[in-house]
Amino acid sequence: MMDAIDQQIAEILQTNGRVSSAEVAQAVGVSVSTANDRIRRLHTVGIVTEWRGVLDPARVGAGVCIFVLIDMKYEGEEQACAALRSCPEVQELHHISGPHSYLMKLRVRDMPALQAFLKNTVKPLPAVIGTETLISLDTLKETSAVRISV
Repeated sequence: MMDAIDQQIAEILQTNGRVSSAEVAQAVGVSVSTANDRIRRLHTVGIVTEWRGVLDPARVGAGVCIFVLIDMKYEGEEQACAALRSCPEVQELHHISGPHSYLMKLRVRDMPALQAFLKNTVKPLPAVIGTETLISLDTLKETSAVRISV
């Protein structure tokens, strides 16, 4: 369970994962050793799941953002999802309600790369029975930060 101090620390960390323990301690009003212990505990219990840098997709050759609605049959679904999760182009894969089975977010360099990914990776999967592709024209907000409400 997170108390108010843990919530403040988690909010700080998701805004700036490179912040020092001293800065965290000062911001939440605890000692540096207490801040270190709490940060370590947040990671150990799985509240903080990753420490990573966030890259600008356009600067690293992945400037096109695509959402693909995927229809799958049950037979082979688990293997298809495992295959898609292993692809570096796939940023998100969600099992969804409604007329489609999954929503996949991916980033690629350009339209030929998208076409190749769909043709060579997605459509050959035996469980895949259909796709609908939506191309993002502009990304107005993109974040992995979550609202903390515990």
